[in-house]
Amino acid sequence: MKPLCFVIMPYGKKKDTDGNEINFDEVYKLLIQPAIDVAGMEPIRADEETVNGIIHKPMYERLILCDYAVGDLTTANANVFYELGIRHAVKPYTTVTICASGAKLPFDLASVRCLHYDYDKERHLINIEKDVEALSRQLKIAKKQKATDSPVYQLVEGISFQNSVAHEKTDIFRDKVKYDKELKQLLAQARTKEGGKEERIKAINEIADKRIDAENEETGVLIDVILSYRSQSAFDKMVSFIRLLPAHVQNTVMVQEQLGFALNRLKNRDEAIEVLEAVITKNGPSSETYGILGRVYKDLFDKAKEEKNEILSEGYLDKSIETYLKGFEADWRDAYPGINAITLLELKGDIESKEQIKKLVPVVEYAVLRKMATAAKKPDYWDYATLLEVAVIENNEIKAKDYLKKALTTPIEGNWMFETTIRNLKLIDFYRKKRNENSNVAEKMVELLKEQMQNPV
Repeated sequence: MKPLCFVIMPYGKKKDTDGNEINFDEVYKLLIQPAIDVAGMEPIRADEETVNGIIHKPMYERLILCDYAVGDLTTANANVFYELGIRHAVKPYTTVTICASGAKLPFDLASVRCLHYDYDKERHLINIEKDVEALSRQLKIAKKQKATDSPVYQLVEGISFQNSVAHEKTDIFRDKVKYDKELKQLLAQARTKEGGKEERIKAINEIADKRIDAENEETGVLIDVILSYRSQSAFDKMVSFIRLLPAHVQNTVMVQEQLGFALNRLKNRDEAIEVLEAVITKNGPSSETYGILGRVYKDLFDKAKEEKNEILSEGYLDKSIETYLKGFEADWRDAYPGINAITLLELKGDIESKEQIKKLVPVVEYAVLRKMATAAKKPDYWDYATLLEVAVIENNEIKAKDYLKKALTTPIEGNWMFETTIRNLKLIDFYRKKRNENSNVAEKMVELLKEQMQNPV
């Protein structure tokens, strides 16, 4: 294997000390990972943040045993600084620190050399090629010279580096990294195994039961198992697996959100609401958490409607709209709660709701288009499905067909994604017809999606 380089950094979108939001997934994918590859190293990045300062065994191993490390100090993130402190205490060299241009570093890090990368708050990363070259060059220098970069070893006289970790331990660690990558490949194969959903779930079970030690496993692998079950709509398996995870993984925001998601799909909605409200209370407003919670209330609205409980269905409709709007207000760049709020406002259909739709539609559409233009990865199914729903709400058949074609030619996890879109469009169709409004576009898109599900490519 190539030398291992551990990346110490925040994940997702975080705000710097001035309140500017930075997309660290973009920073990793477009800058840090390519630079590490160019330097001839193998990048390792934890897939989920630690919670409440708890660092589990694999994280300590990465910090101490990786040959090299890159630390992004941009947001003065407490977890990042704690991990960097551990690294500096045990490794006098081969740690490269970086930060976005204009970032303010604490006084105690004034002596640490920090490589700045160009980041514009509106346009995201700029001068990417230059910054990739600069970071890869710094890593190559670290590889060649192994000059002391830890302030502990630079400033404290008489201290010397004592590597008490046996060579065998480093070899075991490298084997484990290789093993984790093999597990991720096996899970990817299980998700696409021939023989139908039952065979795929069986293959995932085999890996989860016989190949994974949850207490000591890399968090990214554990998350991969959860999402593998989700891709097959095995929501009971998702919940059972999450219940077995160690606390430091089970209590992360992402896992709790997925637990709420799965509980709702299993119709354990009271428990789902309890889980998701606890996440919001503990961690503050989030477009993702509010988006999942909004879906719970949306399903309760559907149930009450099916039971012909008009007053209860109206109550849950209002509750769902309110929740989705809170999610969109938490981060208008996340179009998911925005499009759901618009769709439900369309169902409500009164004058006030129509006025809200007029205000929200251009914002939601812009959010999706900006994401598609600036994201490190290619547009996904939900991007096009969102734009499809916007076009249907606008009664624009040409735009709707265009986005439907793009959605149908984008990879999906499973038919549940089509089913979600069909469900939303059928609701729009039903309520428009109930109000004697034109519903041709919604009806046509539903038929085309159903046809695709019956005759997949």
